[in-house]
Amino acid sequence: MFLLAVTLYFLLACLISWMVLFPSGREFVLAALAGAGARLQQKLGRAAERQRSGIDALRRSGNTTAGNLRDFFGQHYLLCLGGLALLCLPPLAAVLLAGKPSLNGYEASTREVNTQVAGLLAGEQLVPPPALPPLVFTTAEVQLERPMLVSASRDWALLDSVYAQRLLMAFRIMKEKYGYEMALLEGYRSPERQNKLAALGSGVTNAAAFQSWHQYGLAADCAFLRDGKLVISERDPWAMRGYQLYGEVAESLGLTWGGRWKMMDFGHTELRRPGVMKQ
Repeated sequence: MFLLAVTLYFLLACLISWMVLFPSGREFVLAALAGAGARLQQKLGRAAERQRSGIDALRRSGNTTAGNLRDFFGQHYLLCLGGLALLCLPPLAAVLLAGKPSLNGYEASTREVNTQVAGLLAGEQLVPPPALPPLVFTTAEVQLERPMLVSASRDWALLDSVYAQRLLMAFRIMKEKYGYEMALLEGYRSPERQNKLAALGSGVTNAAAFQSWHQYGLAADCAFLRDGKLVISERDPWAMRGYQLYGEVAESLGLTWGGRWKMMDFGHTELRRPGVMKQ
């Protein structure tokens, strides 16, 4: 690369010296430049001539077409007016028959609106129900269905705020729409408690510590209240019907329902968030 630069510099120096020292050199270079300029001017002139010829041809074609259209309209003006009337009549009739349009250009929606879900999406903050008496969770029936339930946490403040609002909305819909009063059995669950439950066997849970959404405040187990008593067992037809409705409501609110699992957990719901559960 360096050698090429030195060579070019040497040739350029020789050319400049030749032009400065010898008049014939200057005449040769000036003649070459003049010839190149004349050839370039000729090419530009031919290009401009071709462009003018194309424009003239296009103008003549346009004039011919316009003349043909005038002649056709003059000979068949009745036919042209009739065709124009046929084109304009349908949209004009549609405008006249449509009546007064709405302000936004659309008819009002006739679909039934779920006011509870609309309120949740609008940001309504629901309040947890009053805590139930501890004796409700100590009956023999409850202990048979849910071992160690008496020591479970039912503190709504330990749940994720978004999940808690969706769960409270599910409670409201179940009561107002279907007549089921619901109760929180267990919300947040410590890792130590999770391991203790897992030690009881697969009939209770298959998840060890930090393998359950309970440890992140994103899961809860719920059941029903009937005449002031907890009804947990799905062997009760009334409770089983309630669990099915609860699953539908929970899923409509974006929650995962345990009733669809292989090891069915009808009272369980959870809100799965990416990046929360440790793999």
